[in-house]
Amino acid sequence: MTNVSIGDKVNFLSSVGGGKVTKIIDSRMVMVEIEDGFEVPCLISDLVLDYRLQPSRQQQIVDTVQKEIKEKELVQQQQAEDARHGGLRRFAKEAEKEGVYLAFVPHEQQWLLTGAMDVVLVNHTPYEMLYTFTIKEEDRFANVDYGQIEKYEKVTVETISRDDLEYWCNGIVQAVFTAETSDVVLLPLNAPFALRSNRFFKEGSYLMSGVLGEKAVTVCLSELVALKHGDDDFNKIMKEGIGSQAPKKDLIKKEAPIDRHRTGQGEATVDLHIGELVDNIMGLSSHDMFKIQMDYFKKMLDSAIAAEYTKVTFIHGVGNGVLKNAIIEELKNYKNTENKMASIAKFGVGAIDVVINEKK
Repeated sequence: MTNVSIGDKVNFLSSVGGGKVTKIIDSRMVMVEIEDGFEVPCLISDLVLDYRLQPSRQQQIVDTVQKEIKEKELVQQQQAEDARHGGLRRFAKEAEKEGVYLAFVPHEQQWLLTGAMDVVLVNHTPYEMLYTFTIKEEDRFANVDYGQIEKYEKVTVETISRDDLEYWCNGIVQAVFTAETSDVVLLPLNAPFALRSNRFFKEGSYLMSGVLGEKAVTVCLSELVALKHGDDDFNKIMKEGIGSQAPKKDLIKKEAPIDRHRTGQGEATVDLHIGELVDNIMGLSSHDMFKIQMDYFKKMLDSAIAAEYTKVTFIHGVGNGVLKNAIIEELKNYKNTENKMASIAKFGVGAIDVVINEKK
């Protein structure tokens, strides 16, 4: 025994009996008051604490052990939280535009259609992001994660199996953005997402992400420029004061059909693959599927023009070129539009950009 304090109850190792420590003589000797009231010098090495007679000391040891366990758990929790976060490849070739993205990243990059995958929230902006991640469960919503993501950082919300995919296809990401200093104040992010589960079982859905450096099914929740939408008046009011006579805008705008495909301010990407437009193609002829694709193309283009979008990218696929040619022919009926091949690096040769010019 090497540690005793005045007041400790002790027993003798070399003889029967014990007493209470009344004085510390030196590092080897103490005075012990025995049962008849006499004090005797004793070697500390000849003593052992009697825990039965000093519950406070026993509780102290229990408290110490519990504290160590709790501290260890906190360290493990922090390590697990740190492991969820990671930096982005900001300056990678073909990096995505700055914004907020949701990505489903397979663990097995060589076998994209099997195995577990990470649900990753990407903050590709120069702002810290405080977020909540909610998924839809039948008639209610369940918050599955919340926290903070540093600028140009990603966080793994969850690792899921393929069987769980359908539960992660519908939800909403909400966020606010902060920075120590900034020229503008960003609008809050309120980004619902909806994906068809069959999309995850097609290899063509997995595209290389520049900022992640891996293939993933990626959804653009909002480009950074879209979060600055309406900032001219808002920031002018913030700088000049509430009494500013800056012209007011209608901040509540009815959602247009094209808005569900929005990727940035005035821009959208529409996938015309039939699997993205209908749940089941059983019983549909080639003509039926072609008509569905063209009807959806015209509906989205009309909506984009009405909502004053400037560019819509339509993914028509490679195929035999029938859909692409039909789109180009149909565009002749629309004034103030131009078309060109979309980015090959991003879409291959299966997409077309429709540029919408201002009406003259």
